[in-house]
Amino acid sequence: MKYTSKIITLIPLILLGLSGCNDSSNEESMLDPKLVAQGKEIFRFDTFGDEQLWTDTLQLHNVVAGAVDPVTALSVGLKVDSEVLPEGVLQTVDLTDPATTIILLKLNAVVGLQGDVQEINGKDTLVSLGATCALCHSTVDDSVAPGIGKRLDGWANRDLNPGVILSLSPALQDQATQDVLLSWGPGKYDAYWNQDGLNDPTVIPPAYGLKDVALATYTGEGSISYWNAYVAVTQMGAAGNFIDERLGLNIMHDPDLLTDKLPALEAYQFSLDAPKAPEGSFDVDAAARGKVVFNNQGNCSSCHSGDKFTDASTQLHYPDVIGTDPTLASRSLTGKYRTTPLAGVWQHPPYFHDGSAATLLDVVEHYNNHLALGLMPSEKDDLVQYLLSL
Repeated sequence: MKYTSKIITLIPLILLGLSGCNDSSNEESMLDPKLVAQGKEIFRFDTFGDEQLWTDTLQLHNVVAGAVDPVTALSVGLKVDSEVLPEGVLQTVDLTDPATTIILLKLNAVVGLQGDVQEINGKDTLVSLGATCALCHSTVDDSVAPGIGKRLDGWANRDLNPGVILSLSPALQDQATQDVLLSWGPGKYDAYWNQDGLNDPTVIPPAYGLKDVALATYTGEGSISYWNAYVAVTQMGAAGNFIDERLGLNIMHDPDLLTDKLPALEAYQFSLDAPKAPEGSFDVDAAARGKVVFNNQGNCSSCHSGDKFTDASTQLHYPDVIGTDPTLASRSLTGKYRTTPLAGVWQHPPYFHDGSAATLLDVVEHYNNHLALGLMPSEKDDLVQYLLSL
């Protein structure tokens, strides 16, 4: 398990958190358009040299080339960017042939994956594979077909099954590792497992709506830039530097392909606003009543406060106070949970860090019971409509 823990390192930004160094200011500020544009390219296409893991160690380029056709890729939650596809290409290729996946990688159409495709002996050959931030934190609008459409950066890919993808690696075939990886399920990942050996996956969170939010992760340890570095180096396998004495980590690479890119990456993430609730997706009158419940009987605004609907800049909360599973908090540096910002909450069920609440009504029921709020059924329904409007 110790050896395995060192090579299971995947996914960009999985929880967006931890921290202590590289923290950035949370003051209101204008974003530099040039920096944002640079960050967009980094977020979508930069692997930070993580081919050293995905290709050299995990040999996933060979797995993709030999066994992962587009139908299989879509079934494990990979997404295809329709805007870079030549017109009509999907009608002319065999979606059950792994060679078509290589075509899509050559077109740079697989969201979050970067493949180096070279012509060898007259045949397109995938010689290396790497991952980017967009793998977990982008999806598509399904405007062409399920899993195929225009990019939606910052939206959590809750269809992605990182465990199944990793389980295909020839380097990870021991039964104990397979049992862990196949236990996660779609939309979940454990960014601590390769550090502490425990298995307690969390849902992939969205990466939007975080500008001017003081703490960016479930357990509130710090800013986006710190977690970007932690995940890139310890999870993606990036050729970058990461040092944190509290975690006993001192990982150095020469050259460092990560650190200088963190400010631009952060700027792009800060530029991603939470999506507005679709017109007609909630009852306007009920939402107005629900706002009153939110601020009064429901006592929600005591924690989900201010423009960002979070008190994370002033306090964190012990698990027993909010009544959620304490495992993740116990593995963190804070031992507590951050109040999650609510903008765009309509878009990303399930809820809570472990996905234990399937719907917003389940969230309301949890707090009504745990905090003995005494809400009437109509008040619960109105509160859900308000949450759906945010």
